[in-house]
Amino acid sequence: MRAVVQDVYGPPEVLRVEESERPVPGPGEVLLKVHAAGVDQGVWHLMTGRPHLLRALGFGLRAPKTRTPGQDAAGRVTAVGPGVSALRPGDEVYGTCSGAFAEYARARADRLAPRPARLTAEQAAAVPVSACTALQALRDRGRLAPGQSVLVLGAAGGVGSYAVQLAKALGAGRVTGTCRPAKADLVRFLGADEVLDHT
Repeated sequence: MRAVVQDVYGPPEVLRVEESERPVPGPGEVLLKVHAAGVDQGVWHLMTGRPHLLRALGFGLRAPKTRTPGQDAAGRVTAVGPGVSALRPGDEVYGTCSGAFAEYARARADRLAPRPARLTAEQAAAVPVSACTALQALRDRGRLAPGQSVLVLGAAGGVGSYAVQLAKALGAGRVTGTCRPAKADLVRFLGADEVLDHT
């Protein structure tokens, strides 16, 4: 299979496409035929190895521990490992996996969900990390209660755009978003009651 790989940290030029062995799903895992993969700020950090603390946190001190980048994916289940009963070959799913920038990727079955029919694979692949980060920040860490006000910094970015929408869906009384002037209309469209120019 073809896969994007990197053997050193650095700019996008360290990435290249090469033939790799197709992964085999282990216990609790599935094999995905990747239809689309998402790119977020985390992928950039893992590609460049910056901030350097990431390397010490188990991602590889001198070189990336995982050669094929990418975490967000949407695709079709092609095989299931031992102990997987909730998913079957042929299921269209999205979620997080290891090595999404390849034709096939291994994923834990409990990190995937059925892809809603109204979402394309490309749209679904943009959801997992950014949307879950926003949801955890608002619901789990921030304990947002109906009627409360929310300030979203970087409301036009990946996490911020989900935070604006989720804050409204969770009943926030007033959502204020910050962004640059060129993105103000987008942030209003997403549901912000007020938009501030962060420049």
